[in-house]
Amino acid sequence: MALLHTDFFSNVLGMCVQMDVILPQRTTGQIGMEGKTRPGKYPTLYLLHGLSDDHTIWQRRTSIERYAADLGIAVVMPCTHRAWYTDTAYGMNYWTYISQELPAICRDFFPNMSEKREDTWAAGLSMGGYGALKLGLRASDTFSKVAALSGAVDVAGLTAPLNKARLAYWDTVFGEPDKIKGSFNDLFAAAEELKASGKPLPEVFMWCGTEDGLYPANVAMRDHLKKLGYKLTYTESAGDHQWKYWDEQIQNVLKWIVK
Repeated sequence: MALLHTDFFSNVLGMCVQMDVILPQRTTGQIGMEGKTRPGKYPTLYLLHGLSDDHTIWQRRTSIERYAADLGIAVVMPCTHRAWYTDTAYGMNYWTYISQELPAICRDFFPNMSEKREDTWAAGLSMGGYGALKLGLRASDTFSKVAALSGAVDVAGLTAPLNKARLAYWDTVFGEPDKIKGSFNDLFAAAEELKASGKPLPEVFMWCGTEDGLYPANVAMRDHLKKLGYKLTYTESAGDHQWKYWDEQIQNVLKWIVK
């Protein structure tokens, strides 16, 4: 595999941003690892970080490069700060960036990345799980498979227990908290609207630990997607909100995506 640290300018955000990119490379002389490619253009996984992290975190906390090495896929890990993959109320359009501009930039920078929907996927943890499901439900023409690990899938519900000081942050991202439910940023509403639209539905993978504070919301989303008829692979196991579980589960995500 090749690992590229990429600094570039986003017209949508109006600033320089970063992403790390893993590209397939056929190798035979590496000790302990063999890199593989595949015919045609590379399928691409957009791998999203959580609230306290950045584009480097998947490399620092997991062996994502090694896991992807024998699959012949590209992995794009962008930095989106604490913006919840959303066109924020304070005017920074991170949703437009992640759903439209970034795939176009990646395919321009790396012409061997596939433009096909069936070769374009997203996954993430916590806030990144929210972002991945959002890409599947709000940009299903681009993303065919999405996976959420310990996903923060109910952003409306997350605001309920917060004090005034912490709500101020949410206001800058989503606007007034009592208006999130049913809005563009509500994944439950997004699932209903996509199903009713007749547009292609993504395949969805979800995992959450049963001791995670986000577990009840994940169960609710599981039931919601099943009721609507989405093709869903859902698993749960003992665990809370930490990397030893996400390191294990991202391997299962890759097996599920690259069948």
